[in-house]
This record gives sequence, C-alpha cells and structure tokens, in this order.
Amino acid sequence: MPSLIVIRGNSGSGKSSVAEGIRAAYGPGVAWIEQDHIRRIIFAELDQPDGANITAIGQLARLSLDRGFVTVVEGIMPTVRYGEMLTRLAGEHDGPSSFFYLDVPFEETSRRHLTRAKATAFSVEEMLTWYQERDLLGRPDETVIDETSSLAQTIESIAKIAGL
Repeated sequence: MPSLIVIRGNSGSGKSSVAEGIRAAYGPGVAWIEQDHIRRIIFAELDQPDGANITAIGQLARLSLDRGFVTVVEGIMPTVRYGEMLTRLAGEHDGPSSFFYLDVPFEETSRRHLTRAKATAFSVEEMLTWYQERDLLGRPDETVIDETSSLAQTIESIAKIAGL
C-alpha cells in the first residue's frame, strides 16, 4: 500500500526542496502534488475558503494513491482551510499516512526566499502577511521538523518515518 506524505510549512521553509528531494531519491513512483502549482498556475486563485485547489489537491492525491504512487502533498495549506480535507484524505487512505510541519522562523524563511527562483514572484513583505507560526494540524502523526535540520537530514527523516 502506497504512503501518503503531507509536508506543510510557511513560504520559504523548504517544502518544495524536500518534495523534490524525495522524488529524486525514490524515483518515478512518487507523485508530487504541489499546492502552489495547483492554486496559482492551474486555477490562478487566491488562497480562500472552499477554493477549487483544495478539492483538486484531495482528488489528485486520491487518484495517485489509488494508482499505487507514494503521494507527497506539499504546500503552506493553512489548517483553517485545508485541515478538514487533509484529515479526510488520511482517513480514506488504507495505507500509511505521515504528516510533517517544517517549523522555520520568519527571519530564516525570508532569508531562504531571497535565494530561490521565486524571489521575484512575491516580496518578503507579502510573505510576512501569510506567515503563521506553528500552524499545526494537531494530529498525533504530525512530525515537526525545525530549521536546524538540513535538507538532506529532513529528506532522510521523512523517508524513514514514512517507511520509504
């Protein structure tokens, strides 16, 4: 049974780098469902309650899991808007589900933002308006990873916990 892996955290916390690293390490059997791509590119919508992207993320994850893919769902995904969908997704999945929250202080996320390709897509000031400190789902299977964990350590830790 394939694993569901949910990686959440603030903008600039390293979510996409971690998801990319998992796919690089474990190959084409990994489906990467990126909230930013679905919300910003496919639907071009703001992050809002009951957004089309929330439903689409859940549907794509179900399809990926049903087809046997290890499924990495990654994004900021604030609990207030995405928590119910993520809880339902895990509850409907017969296989293992692992939730991770990258807990990185704003000062570090803003520093990291300036080093990535998306640096011109939005400003550090905009990031501050989205930042939510420790926006945890409150699940017993949610692992918090702080900024002291390197990218390699984070990928290794997630892979181990998720049983990859």
